Amino acid sequence: MLLKNSKITVIKIGSSLLIDEKKRVRKKWLTSFAEDVKNLTKLNQKIVIVSSGAIAMGCKKMNILKKNLKLDKSQAMASIGQIELMNLFSEIFSKFKINISQILLTLEDTEQRRRSINARRTFENLFNLNYIPVVNENDTIATSEIKYGDNDRLASRVAQIINADNLVLFSDVDGLYTDNPKKNNKAKLIKEIKDIEQDLTGVNIKGINEYGSGGMKTKIEAAKICQLSGSNMIIANGLKNHPIQNILNGDNYTLFVSKLSKLDARKKWILSSISPKGSVIIDDGANKALGNGKSLLAAGIKKVVGKFNKGDHIKVLNKRDKEIARGLASFSSDEIKKILGKHSNEIEKILGYVSKSEVIHKDDMVEII
Repeated sequence: MLLKNSKITVIKIGSSLLIDEKKRVRKKWLTSFAEDVKNLTKLNQKIVIVSSGAIAMGCKKMNILKKNLKLDKSQAMASIGQIELMNLFSEIFSKFKINISQILLTLEDTEQRRRSINARRTFENLFNLNYIPVVNENDTIATSEIKYGDNDRLASRVAQIINADNLVLFSDVDGLYTDNPKKNNKAKLIKEIKDIEQDLTGVNIKGINEYGSGGMKTKIEAAKICQLSGSNMIIANGLKNHPIQNILNGDNYTLFVSKLSKLDARKKWILSSISPKGSVIIDDGANKALGNGKSLLAAGIKKVVGKFNKGDHIKVLNKRDKEIARGLASFSSDEIKKILGKHSNEIEKILGYVSKSEVIHKDDMVEII
């Protein structure tokens, strides 16, 4: 079973799962969900929860209808509701001795490489501290995210950043249907999708409710990101108690099967995301080391070309100016000029600080064949 064998799982829950149509917080549901999460951690899984609901919680506290809220009011409700939301999670998850933390992100944070690398390392540190990150979209400053969609795409970006095995999107339906099942009782559940463009030809994608926004459109966009990132994605009904256990017990869901391995997805992520900001020229020794899967160290760098910042996408050239790799720089161009040709143990003395010993870590680099 996918979820049982998963090492890293991202779970997205929508605001309609946290608050019912009468604006009541669904504490029993959240308690059952927390128990499910606890059971996954007993399998040594690393869990990330992406939660909508800040705006809905703010509207509940202020007794305001969320429907047709203008942007500035949505941002204000998010600010009020964010505290309410995290207090709710803390109250429920503490019953199962689950440590939670909060990470506020926008799509911009996840799409810019420098920011996404920092986010990934924050996730890794929280995992090491035995904390479960609860990711919320930073709705107090976000604009198009509030207006056009919920956290589906954000959840897929988080899955991409941390190389998750699976992303689970809990909805108010059993999965993706051939038509809106709330309006068409002849709509059929699509259980598995390998090729989105081919398998969804002719499918009528709709889904609207008061507290959840975006419907199935954003979920399919999320699935495209997951498939190219090496992650499977599941759309399942989260309304019933113990939603994760229900999947494990064989309840209906739609599975979007990953197209690529994580290695291939990582290469695509680095190679196709942004244009290189500069380059470094390396010696034969470093060239050989990179061919053996090693990180690029300052000692092997002969020259820096262009001006770039830490986290920027750069080229790695051999002495004949042939591009042999691309990667994400751990230092700026000015910093690399100061440490090129030097051993790693000299970096701190030269720069006055050290964050990493590698100029480009092997995990942030792709060899050009």
